Amino acid sequence: MDYIFGDIENKWQKYWEENGSFIANDNSKKEKFYTLEMFPYPSGKIHMGHVSNYTIADCIARFHMLNGYEVLHPIGWDSFGMPAENAAIENKIAPSKWTLSNIETMKSQLKKLGYSYDWSREIATCKPDYYKWGQWFILKMFEKGLLYRKSADVNWCEKCQTVLANEQVDTEGKCWRCDNEVDIKKLEQWYIRITDYAEELLEGHDEIKDGWPENVLAMQKNWIGKSYGANITFNLDNGEDFPIFTTRADTVYGVTFMAIAWNHQRLLDITTDSEKENVKIFIEKSKKINQREDYEKEGVFTGRYIINPFNNEKVPLYAANFVLAEYGSGCIMAVPAHDERDFTFAKKYNIPIKIVIQNNKKDLDANSMAQAYTADGMLINSDKFNGLANRDAIEKIIDYASKNNFGKKQVQYKLRDWLISRQRYWGNPLPFIYCDQCGIVAVPENELPVLLPTDVEIDVGGNPLAKIDSFVNTKCPKCGSDAKRETDTMDTFTCSSWYFARYVDSHNSDKAFSFELAKNWMNVDQYIGGIEHACMHLLYARFWHKFMRDLGLLDTNEPFKKLLTQGMVLSTSYFDPLNKKYYTEEEYENKEYEKDGIKKEDIVSKLDKMSKSKKNGVNPDDLIKYFGADAVRVFIMFASPPEMDVDWNEDGVKGSQRFLYRIWRLFIGYIENEDFKNANENLVYENLSDEAKSLYRFYHKTIKRVTVDIKERYHFNTAIAALMELLNALSSFKANDKNDYITLKEVMKGYLILLNPIAPHMTEELWSMIDIAIDGKASAIVDSSWVAYKEEYLQEDDFELVLQVNGKLRDRLRANINITEEEAKNIALNNEKVIQFMDGKEIVRVVYVKKKLVNVVVK
Repeated sequence: MDYIFGDIENKWQKYWEENGSFIANDNSKKEKFYTLEMFPYPSGKIHMGHVSNYTIADCIARFHMLNGYEVLHPIGWDSFGMPAENAAIENKIAPSKWTLSNIETMKSQLKKLGYSYDWSREIATCKPDYYKWGQWFILKMFEKGLLYRKSADVNWCEKCQTVLANEQVDTEGKCWRCDNEVDIKKLEQWYIRITDYAEELLEGHDEIKDGWPENVLAMQKNWIGKSYGANITFNLDNGEDFPIFTTRADTVYGVTFMAIAWNHQRLLDITTDSEKENVKIFIEKSKKINQREDYEKEGVFTGRYIINPFNNEKVPLYAANFVLAEYGSGCIMAVPAHDERDFTFAKKYNIPIKIVIQNNKKDLDANSMAQAYTADGMLINSDKFNGLANRDAIEKIIDYASKNNFGKKQVQYKLRDWLISRQRYWGNPLPFIYCDQCGIVAVPENELPVLLPTDVEIDVGGNPLAKIDSFVNTKCPKCGSDAKRETDTMDTFTCSSWYFARYVDSHNSDKAFSFELAKNWMNVDQYIGGIEHACMHLLYARFWHKFMRDLGLLDTNEPFKKLLTQGMVLSTSYFDPLNKKYYTEEEYENKEYEKDGIKKEDIVSKLDKMSKSKKNGVNPDDLIKYFGADAVRVFIMFASPPEMDVDWNEDGVKGSQRFLYRIWRLFIGYIENEDFKNANENLVYENLSDEAKSLYRFYHKTIKRVTVDIKERYHFNTAIAALMELLNALSSFKANDKNDYITLKEVMKGYLILLNPIAPHMTEELWSMIDIAIDGKASAIVDSSWVAYKEEYLQEDDFELVLQVNGKLRDRLRANINITEEEAKNIALNNEKVIQFMDGKEIVRVVYVKKKLVNVVVK
């Protein structure tokens, strides 16, 4: 029989759907297992990067189903966002229509891959039955003081015409979505006070440290940025307080200048009239480079001086582009002798350098220093603290400041509050109304959701919602007078920060989800997604989960028990760096770039993350058509461990298909064999031939290898390698009697179960055919159980016994594992090859090394 993978895959996908094979039972008495991958944005079509993520999750889900768990494996769509608006402008199509059409396309693609999703729980964040509850959560945050509105400098993307959170600006100062350079703009916006949970977000790492990658926890820890230090009040030269936060109180006597953030709200008020114009020019310049890490650290003198309360020294105040307005007071003390950044700045602007920590091995000289001294040492030039080890002095200096009322201990966080306002249409409307009489008024809960209009014309520039009178004009819920509705929508991360909880009760119209169902399923046992969301989605989701817990909706502290950050699928992209334009491989080969006046040598080709924007995505539909879904799944799982990157290679898919064909041909050959069909008895190990015993033992070793690889490490690549080795053993095995065929039946069925999470369609078909051939009745692996190895079969029945005479090898043979010392020695002494080397010689002694060798010593 031919392996017609298309027919087989359609057959079993239909079977799973008709039988509800993957619908999670809320009332099941089985142990629960909730596996989840970060839900996709419906951008048009999935690519192999998606396939990698979702196949990992599917293999994990199927493995746990076979191991007796009640598995929840849902899917949905992160369906609000800027790309829909961009597409609407480009294609003259409504964002809702574009989005829903893409969902249907991608849904059909996912179904072709045979994923074990519980489609009955499908959600889409752009649908009112979902975003209603996002609005409800926002109202609850507003009630509890976690949501507020303020005017501040924000990251502005001119191309997307919207603000961005700090986490959405990359290290080069570009928009995470469109790669456009981000500007700074002052706007009044809505913020979530995520900083109220900063300490708990850090402490929560202890609960998840055994299940999350260390590097993700480290990234979050660094982003939250907890610092222990002191708040010290310096003074402006007019006597005004000038507070700063520092973690290095031990260097306070070494301050030779102070710095204030270029965008500090009081900067221009503080600056003297003579320097104001220079400062204004500097502010405009700083707006362009503030987000980059590699920019030159620059500043400008404000004309003002700051007085150090410890020694009354007066030092100049500079506006600087490296000081963060949002961190501490937005001002810092600068100690050039002991901070590399301050040292570089001081050299640039000819500011004095004062040493206050002396190197214990070599005296430092401020005039000859080539770089800052940042190691520890003894304090000098520090008044009463001279001679103390600098680290020991920190506490004493803070205590001194506290006793003299110009300082105190303080814990500081680098984490900023979460900016959620977006000036765009395709997002969840913020449920607030502006009334001239009552101010900001929350939309009453019984009026939720605030529906997003669907009859909107999208064009470039401004928020389309602000142009819709029927949406904007409303009545104040408090006084009934004319009022205006908020036209900002929410950052899409507000939608993805709680979706995992909605899956447990996705059709509930009375509440976000049931506490009982959340308690039944939460938290997520295994979460899979990209590490690029370590300080965005993953941090926001942890915060939102804790907030839902505080509302009494959940009884767990963390959303995700274990996290797997899968590697990327890489393929070659062709990029013109001058015009910032990508070409597909086909366009590159056909020299389409020449039409744009670009030379071949100007094109940069490199391995990149597979994505639509880089035009290097591979459509899995084509691969499924030519190689089959199972071959695609095997390739993506065999190419590397899940946390490692995969280099795309079509030859790898071909190789995976050849592997499946080998299995098919071998198994079909036996299924059509009459002796195999009659192998309907149970296996009795003692009745097996030596060859059958050897195969059976190898089978049990394979069960253990595959089980451990999947259960403990999710290393499907090594599990597949083990199954390839077992396939070789099956291929070389020659059946001679009924017991051999009984052995084959058991090993083959077990083999199909072991491979099933990775290649579910073909294994189901072969399993069914074996059942029909032997028992006359079909069954399905999805309704079966994982196979268990037995320790007794992991040991060999025999071993290689080496025979020596005077330490020299004379023969090798197989011996029973339970052989006695006397039996082993007799075998050696009666072996023909040993005897010929003993002829005419006297035996001095016979040495037996257990399960290894016999050495006959003669003279």
